[in-house]
Amino acid sequence: YWLLKKNNVSEKKTIIIGATGLVGDNLLSLLLADSEFDLITALSRKQLSADSKKLKTILTTFEKPDSWSKEINTGSVIFCAIGTTDKKVSGDKQAYRKIDFDIPLQVAIAGIEKGYMQFVLVSAVGANTKSSNFYLRLKGEVEKAICKLPFQSIHIFRPSVLKGKRNERRPGEMIGKKIASLLSFLFIGKFSKYKPIEASELALAMLKCTKKAESGIHIYHHDEIKSICKK
Repeated sequence: YWLLKKNNVSEKKTIIIGATGLVGDNLLSLLLADSEFDLITALSRKQLSADSKKLKTILTTFEKPDSWSKEINTGSVIFCAIGTTDKKVSGDKQAYRKIDFDIPLQVAIAGIEKGYMQFVLVSAVGANTKSSNFYLRLKGEVEKAICKLPFQSIHIFRPSVLKGKRNERRPGEMIGKKIASLLSFLFIGKFSKYKPIEASELALAMLKCTKKAESGIHIYHHDEIKSICKK
């Protein structure tokens, strides 16, 4: 990557957080199969099922950045697909913020210090710092915080409902997926960004966007994600 040569940073090392989730799991599989990456460092709160010589797993609660940041190698791209749900944190908004805001920002800052040049973030459609909805406001805030950091390239993905097989049961989400799929034909024009999308497609777009020689901040919704996958 031409973006990395200025700093003599290895072009084949990456960090991923959120690798145990729906998007992160798909992304990790793609990274492990991609010959352009020879080291994938996964920061995770629990053990990963994947096993590869290319994979370095750092188990951490993220409580103390110094405990994991010193184990990060220099590299090129940080992929952030971490996130939680209201149910998982039992409605605790501070715990929710810690996972969806504090962790991505801490890893981003550590990455800057290690010479990383690109940051890829999974956000959500409707993310806005002024939203009355806690979740969308939080996503808007983490986007804003990341965009203030001196990465050469920042890619923000704002999917709507994600389709794919999770390792956990989310009854409410399953119902939402079915409804969204049935009504997706109504999402046209400016509403197309609300169409559901496969997590595997999102993961592929995340990987592909890092291989473009494009600096600056880029935001992708449903149609842009689909377009990247086709290229």
